[in-house]
Amino acid sequence: MNYDVIIIGGGHAGVEAALSSARMGSKTLMISMLAENVGATSCNPAIGGLAKGHLVRELDALGGEMGLITDEAGIQFRILNETKGPAVRGSRAQIDMDKYRVIARNKVLTTPNLDLVQEMAESLIVEDEEVKGVKTNLLNEYRAKKVIVTSGTFLKGVIHIGEIKQEGGRFGEQTSVGLSESLKKCGLQMGRLKTGTCARIDSSSIDFSVMDEQGGDEVPSPFSFRTNREEFRKTKKQIPCFIAYTNENTHNIIESNFYRAPLFTGQIEGTGPRYCPSIEDKVNRFRDKDRHHLFIEPQTMENTECYINGMSTSLPPEVQQQMIHSVKGMENAKIVRYGYAIEYDFVDPRELKHSLETKKIKGLYLAGQINGTTGYEEAAAQGLMAGINATLSIQEKEPLVLRRDEAYIGVLIDDLVTKGTKEPYRMFTSRAEYRLLLREESADTRLSRYGHEIGLLSDEVYEKVKLKHQQIQDGAQLLNETKYTPNKEFIEFLESMGEEKIKDTITAQQLVARKTFDVAKMVKLLPELDKYDEYIKEEILVEGKYARYIIKQSEEIEKMKKYLKIKIPENFDFRIVSGLSTEIVEKLETFNPPTLQSASMISGITPAAIEILHIYIKIAGRKK
Repeated sequence: MNYDVIIIGGGHAGVEAALSSARMGSKTLMISMLAENVGATSCNPAIGGLAKGHLVRELDALGGEMGLITDEAGIQFRILNETKGPAVRGSRAQIDMDKYRVIARNKVLTTPNLDLVQEMAESLIVEDEEVKGVKTNLLNEYRAKKVIVTSGTFLKGVIHIGEIKQEGGRFGEQTSVGLSESLKKCGLQMGRLKTGTCARIDSSSIDFSVMDEQGGDEVPSPFSFRTNREEFRKTKKQIPCFIAYTNENTHNIIESNFYRAPLFTGQIEGTGPRYCPSIEDKVNRFRDKDRHHLFIEPQTMENTECYINGMSTSLPPEVQQQMIHSVKGMENAKIVRYGYAIEYDFVDPRELKHSLETKKIKGLYLAGQINGTTGYEEAAAQGLMAGINATLSIQEKEPLVLRRDEAYIGVLIDDLVTKGTKEPYRMFTSRAEYRLLLREESADTRLSRYGHEIGLLSDEVYEKVKLKHQQIQDGAQLLNETKYTPNKEFIEFLESMGEEKIKDTITAQQLVARKTFDVAKMVKLLPELDKYDEYIKEEILVEGKYARYIIKQSEEIEKMKKYLKIKIPENFDFRIVSGLSTEIVEKLETFNPPTLQSASMISGITPAAIEILHIYIKIAGRKK
């Protein structure tokens, strides 16, 4: 009954937390209601997407599991925004939901150092503001040095389908009331959020012939850097999704039943995700639109059941039937499970340190939807970091805190713990100031050294990453050092490739920076680059195209690092600083931070406020 780390919950955050903790040497216990639902994908049958794909690649680079499971369970792979810049592209995979869950569960059950019990955590054991363990519904007491709560939507979860309300953390599963009350007793500030899901349809009752087919990439790319790319591309089987559309009739049906929608009647109190609204919310907010996209996604390789992405709803069952049957191709659709909304408790993430340990209770960590996020990927990333930091703390080592310029995971956690959230938080590329440096393909070269140092990545894997990094650096160096003069021979060579001639001496890097230059032209220009794998050549090209922007961002980061170390003078009068809001001044006076770095860590202190403060400190120094 004694452990180093206890994980409460077996969702995506729980799986990553448990596996990382156990693999780093901590004796770990996962407490989950049902072993067969460990790693379950409760909502859509997909992993990744814009910015979310970055998170999966990053946690994979640190030694997490989501990317590997996705590669094994994936049934369709696509690069989103492929025609746009490399910084905003996103990998996405449709998955076999059943297979994904089984793989995740089996990894948990077969990992050394990791136990699983099928019980419900009822309360935390806290002594002198330090967590000591967990009590369960079977009156068992499990003791531990660290506890990580990854409760998802189970804290006082309430399911809404029309006028029907029922307690549940997920359809058909119990809610957790005791644990929520226990967290409140710890003095943690809590709130209420809402999310939802759509109906599931019997695939045999859908007429796919009248819908637009959407296949995967002809050459699929795996999520994990540890997956053999060549083998993956040769053997991976893919099946299509389909696109359907709502119509005016669909919208009229929904609109005429607004009075029965829990979202509008006041039945639901929690705030829903702004960027993933229910269909009734979309019709209400965008009534000028004559149709909305619906993505008909298979839930398994056998495609016996489909998920209607874009039609999340909590309308009554009979209304769901009418609106689904109004869609072309789904006139005879058989509903296997109705859509529903779910409300649940969450903890204000400003209660957390950057390590995801709570400020008020030592040894207590929170990860996933309990921190106000939405999405499998955001949850998994937090779970991994909580598992890592809990074990590092036991080992009496400094926590692993990724900076905003190092990883999307750093952006995610920094946003949560400094700004908080009043709605389900979702990751976007626009949230990352240094996204050009945080490309998906660079995740391993950015972060694998951390995964190797803490013991989650083997020497063999890390050596491959170092080789990749060296090859990219060598290629970039070759681009910088190779120069061309505007002689007749070279001008004819450029014209043969359809490129404009040059007037002055130019480097290969300046040439490949042209919009018209692709990998094929780069290799024709420098045949010695052809020895590298395709994805290495692609990265060399990206480094060449964006070299000056990358250098500029890197200089900004170094400047930021330098001045964050600047000390704030003792007894500094924050009220003389013009441009700071009263709220920010009060926070600075309350915490009295010794440096700009510590000031930046205070909840609600913006980068702009730090910049203004820096200017005034310099002025005060000159006067002194």
